[in-house]
Amino acid sequence: MTQFTWTFDAPTGTYKQRAMSAKLFEAALENSVFMDHVWPVEGFGRKMGENVTLKRVSNLTEPTTADLTEGERIPEDQLSISTTSITVNEIGRAVPYTSLSEDLGAIDVANVTQKRLRNQMTLVLDTKAATAFKTAKIKYTPTGLASRSIATSGTAGAAATSNMNVYHVEEISDYLWDTLSTPTINGDYVGIFRHLALRGIRRDPAWEEWHKYTDPSAKFNGETGRIEGVRFIDTNHNNALGKIGNSSVLGEGVVFGEDGVAMAEVQTPELRAAMPADFGRSKAVAWYGILNFGIIWDTANQGEARIVHVAST
Repeated sequence: MTQFTWTFDAPTGTYKQRAMSAKLFEAALENSVFMDHVWPVEGFGRKMGENVTLKRVSNLTEPTTADLTEGERIPEDQLSISTTSITVNEIGRAVPYTSLSEDLGAIDVANVTQKRLRNQMTLVLDTKAATAFKTAKIKYTPTGLASRSIATSGTAGAAATSNMNVYHVEEISDYLWDTLSTPTINGDYVGIFRHLALRGIRRDPAWEEWHKYTDPSAKFNGETGRIEGVRFIDTNHNNALGKIGNSSVLGEGVVFGEDGVAMAEVQTPELRAAMPADFGRSKAVAWYGILNFGIIWDTANQGEARIVHVAST
């Protein structure tokens, strides 16, 4: 594949090229945060097939009373064990280049290509992990400054007409803790949101008043911090979380506790150089891996559901 198009300024084929800057200016990379919050499947790897089954044990129902009567057998409960599975697949992309581009160009093509591929790999993995988080059954939609819709079918029940604020953080935290009994991660829930959503929270007078005394530097630093037991993480990665709702009013996000999404990995993504072809003239570098992500509890049941997806129709 031709990597560069050169123009001739004379029939004899003299190369024409304008002066180039010594510095290479690179496009900015979007933020990637989801990979830090997946749970690797232990004991799964190479030579174990394409599919891994995750075993899940549901809670026993709390009885109205556990009092016993002399002479009668102890009542028995049935233990419920269910499974879900993750099927891994190959992922990767490549960039070809030529020895001519290395020999004639002022840019170190090999190094630049490898860096761009690593950045691309980071974003792809972030999006795949985010997609798994967003398969959660619980869909929370802000329908006003102090109103919301909660759907448990896996599809948002309304169109968002409001951005996030402190009220919605309180509602999500209460739902995770008091309705779903979702276990925390080291004492907190984690909320990953598109930047727009966290801007909505920081513009809330309730947030500003609160942080006057708890953390006056938060506004200056652009930090949302920890609210109602939810620790917030900001991202600007559009493919992972978007701007949604009426007139894109809402920043999409997920709030979750322990054991949200699992990662099954056979081959850790890595950079690979192709064997040079055409006597060393054709070269290529790729990133490649074998893995996939999956939600662990794909239900909306109390004690099982671990993720609330802030979404919109």
